[in-house]
Amino acid sequence: MAVQETAPRILIVYTGGTIGMTEDLSTGALVPFSFDHLMKNVPKIGRLGYALDHVELTPPIDSSNMNPDTWAKVAKMIADAYDRFDGFVVLHGTDTMAYTASALSFMLPGLAKPVILTGSQLPIGEIREDGTENLITALQIAAARTEDGAPMVQEVAISFGRHLWRGNRATKVSSTNFGAFESFNYPPLADMDLHIVYRQKLLARPPVGVALAPDYAMDDAVSVAFLFPGITEAVLRPQLTAPGVKAVVLRTFGAGNAPTDTWFTELVAEAVQAGKVIVNVTQCPAGGVEEKRYATGDALARAGVVSGLDMTCEAALTKLMHLLGHGLTAAEVAAAMGKSLAGELTVGE
Repeated sequence: MAVQETAPRILIVYTGGTIGMTEDLSTGALVPFSFDHLMKNVPKIGRLGYALDHVELTPPIDSSNMNPDTWAKVAKMIADAYDRFDGFVVLHGTDTMAYTASALSFMLPGLAKPVILTGSQLPIGEIREDGTENLITALQIAAARTEDGAPMVQEVAISFGRHLWRGNRATKVSSTNFGAFESFNYPPLADMDLHIVYRQKLLARPPVGVALAPDYAMDDAVSVAFLFPGITEAVLRPQLTAPGVKAVVLRTFGAGNAPTDTWFTELVAEAVQAGKVIVNVTQCPAGGVEEKRYATGDALARAGVVSGLDMTCEAALTKLMHLLGHGLTAAEVAAAMGKSLAGELTVGE
């Protein structure tokens, strides 16, 4: 199909991942391949009639190697091309896709166009794979418009399987299921069956008159500490008091609960008093932290721990990196964690 003059202009940003991988015949392992491989194996893309272009990381990487510097490269690829394209599709490995989606949501304030991340569980080119449908659907979402001609999606989102999720609300829940992602605390932005049905009231919209203001600053001096029954001071102390760590996401039980042993509460208070930001995020996939609900959670709040409310761990971690990247004080970071910057939490939206 010929591309029409008014065809949607979509930039595909290829970072790597299973969707574009091929088998190394000498080892049998999957290795990153190239964008040309994708286009060759998905000829149906041409039938969409879109004006497509692409950029790619050189070389493409496994998503396990993602880091803040690479997030900045991807964000810059989008920002540099922002005025020339109507939408963006980021092809990404599934393992860290939710981290990248969260990071990009903070790096691209003022976003008013779709940035759709997708990938696959099986490589395109396999006899039975999910990459072709995921890629075509992501392109269609990136091209979708409202009745008045505005982009239907104006935020960072993950399109995978049968749903479109807000990027900083999603998490990977399966290593094998074709519906690998879910968002437990925010409904899907769209459902993809015979038709793509958007839930327009749930879609983010930037304030009127606000332009894209790319913001690449990230500080990786953060850590995650996972609580478990029987955890000891010898195990936890190095995680909370490490000299190079400025903030810690503390994965707690239930509604934000933790041990009440004296050593634990004193250690947490000590870390906070030393200037570290500690954010309480539940280990539960659904729900959030309610520190005042139980005495154990209330003790953390009195020690100076910040509630992560209903944020995912991915969102809390990348949000901390974003805030710390601007040289904010611990108190300023703590205050900002309770405010919605990009729709990542319910309170404050």
